[in-house]
Amino acid sequence: MLATLTVVLPVFALVLAGFLCRRLGVLGPNATTELNRFVVYLALPALLFDVMANTSWTALYQPGFAAAYGLGSLSVLAVTLALRWRSPRHLADASLDGLNAAYPNTGYMGFPLGLMAFGRDALPAITIAAILTVCGVFAVVIVLIEIGLQSERRVAPLVWKVIRSLAKNPLLVSPVLGALYAATGFAVPTGAETFLKLLGGAASPCALVGLGLFLAERRPSGEGGHTRSAVILTVFKLAVHPAVTWLLAAYVFRLPPMLTAIAVLMAALPTGTGPFMLAEFYGREAVVTAKTILFSTLGSVATLSALLMITGHGG
Repeated sequence: MLATLTVVLPVFALVLAGFLCRRLGVLGPNATTELNRFVVYLALPALLFDVMANTSWTALYQPGFAAAYGLGSLSVLAVTLALRWRSPRHLADASLDGLNAAYPNTGYMGFPLGLMAFGRDALPAITIAAILTVCGVFAVVIVLIEIGLQSERRVAPLVWKVIRSLAKNPLLVSPVLGALYAATGFAVPTGAETFLKLLGGAASPCALVGLGLFLAERRPSGEGGHTRSAVILTVFKLAVHPAVTWLLAAYVFRLPPMLTAIAVLMAALPTGTGPFMLAEFYGREAVVTAKTILFSTLGSVATLSALLMITGHGG
């Protein structure tokens, strides 16, 4: 548990920093929106481009692992979206709920925890999980949100409007450009790489501080429904997502024990900040998302520690 706590504590520290800055008046009421805009338009696109531009696809060719982890995430996303959409709930909000249940914090917690538990041999698999999460699952939800926000219902005009919106979204354009650059075979120039690393390195910390700022805003009482929804989504994230991934990895794709354990550990991570950034970016209700991130991060101290002990990597 101490190893898990060591990884989780910095996450809480950054959220707490944002919370205190807002409550003490150091940052004003517009800080959440402006900080999130910085992440969405600058920091996260730089990170996504850098990840894709420096990815060696031959080294990461593990189709079984990618299929087990990717299908596990998409299955949980689809089931959660269907359940929440029936509530009834707007497609954009239901899509965010699905992302809450299927978007693990692979970037900020996955790498240190995975390397601590499995060593350097786990790096390719962890990288695959991170790319599928921040580029694959993230992209699917952006498309669903764009579809939900369009008023046009005729198929051809709707598709065209969605394509135009997606073409202007920096969170989709940047990884595509990065992949195209990687296909050229050229290395990223040193100066550009330094720029991308500095800017991209700010994405997760700023998003976590922004989450703390959001949580610090005083709201009217009566948000019991939001809390219940967040608890349900937390259960999906910490229990259902890893369980589905385990079934796919162990019994469908029959991965080796170590790859199965890595896939399950990545799926068992708490909800990352991606859903919160999208909720703020599209102006959707973000209370459920913020609480899900907080609750799942708190709960993951116990669930991740138990999982590491069960798989024999808790030492």
